[in-house]
Amino acid sequence: GLYYRWTSECEEMRETSHNIAGVSVLPIRHLSELGFESQKVSNTVSFGYVKYISEDECVLGDIVLKESANEKQLKAYVRAGPRAELFFNPKKARVAIVSCGGLCPGMNSIIKNLVTILYQGYGVSKVYGIQGGYRGFTSKDWDEPLELDNDAVEYMHHIGGTVLGTSRGGFDIEKIVSWLQVHHVDQLYVIGGDGTHRGAYKISEECHNRGLRISVAGIPKTIDNDIGLIDRSFGFMTAVSEATRAIAAARVEATCNKPNGIGIVKLMGRSAGFLAAYATLASQDVDLCLVPEIPIVLHGPHGILSHIDHVLEQKGHAVIVVAEGAGEELLGESTQTDAGGNRLLPPIGEFLTKQIKQHFQESNREATVKYIDPSYMVRSVPADASDSYMCMTLAHAAAHGCMAGFTGFTVGLINNRTVMVPIPALAKSSPRSMNANGRTWERVQAITGQPNPTCSPDCTPSPHPPPYK
Repeated sequence: GLYYRWTSECEEMRETSHNIAGVSVLPIRHLSELGFESQKVSNTVSFGYVKYISEDECVLGDIVLKESANEKQLKAYVRAGPRAELFFNPKKARVAIVSCGGLCPGMNSIIKNLVTILYQGYGVSKVYGIQGGYRGFTSKDWDEPLELDNDAVEYMHHIGGTVLGTSRGGFDIEKIVSWLQVHHVDQLYVIGGDGTHRGAYKISEECHNRGLRISVAGIPKTIDNDIGLIDRSFGFMTAVSEATRAIAAARVEATCNKPNGIGIVKLMGRSAGFLAAYATLASQDVDLCLVPEIPIVLHGPHGILSHIDHVLEQKGHAVIVVAEGAGEELLGESTQTDAGGNRLLPPIGEFLTKQIKQHFQESNREATVKYIDPSYMVRSVPADASDSYMCMTLAHAAAHGCMAGFTGFTVGLINNRTVMVPIPALAKSSPRSMNANGRTWERVQAITGQPNPTCSPDCTPSPHPPPYK
């Protein structure tokens, strides 16, 4: 089998001591390696599974290879799923669930499926729902944690947001771990982004330092889809679908308001333009997509104002999508931060609207500009069918991992397979950005026909898209 060893420096992951045909598997920390004794409970007796994941199963991270790279050692991840032997006795286990950061479609689906697999499947003795993010462990003004069971979560997945509530900041490692200790919690499940995951890993470290046998698992959450390593985060495609509704509204406004109707839609995307790009590709109605990875050029033959002029000449209206983090090279970076430490973003949507109106006023032309900001509508809806299924698989993967005694890990899809990832590896690769020279952005340009300000000196970009048909 594979024997996983953990280095004392969390930022550098050592390779496993056993390689499968040149494959290096990222190790997952196990409570038994930290000196804690396993209950050695049979999963067949406890749960009734007949198909288990063996310790030598892994999922390749790189599946597209070149002959010139045949000497490269492949990276792989531990496959998630039920193990034949459980570290904890489920009947005596007490668990806690907390959701942190901004809202995202599917959070309630994650919570529901965690409760059902743990309470109904494994038969744990108690499931705590921590209210209001990390603050819920420490605030005396808020309600006590909820006690969750099957009845409490039965229809939860049909509701947007998180019934536990959420917040930013409020991370107090001493008080959080003390709360877990006082309430005899054996497993903690943390739903949140890369910052929340860094906090979750600190909790797992502090539990170890205090000699507490507590397994900590994360479930990645971000509407921006900017968490590294994994294929995508839950709720992202739901957000894309909801964003296309706003784009459709912008198209109606643009086509109906004459002359020169322009619809602008601002979408979330702090440092990555995945949501704006994918919504553009899914909608097929967008003429200009602006993302943080690509600098905005306003004027000149390759500027966006010239492009808008050309689109209006061809079809009489234009639809623009802009990510909230785009245009910092024009507006500058804010020095202010929110409670979670995120920089406040400049108002790119309002700035763009003003610039376009001014452009038409200076040339004595009429234009009707409609600005739509559906950000909070996009993130507050429940998960669609595909994301709901994904939430179930991720919740089950986290529960199986904790029950088997793994800790300091998160779960996700890599090459469409559910895996466990060491939290330090995930945090180190996040937040990720879209490749400005990649295929996704190439497809966006093929849809919008917009000029590429980052084109290399060797290429000769067309200043305008082909004639509209």
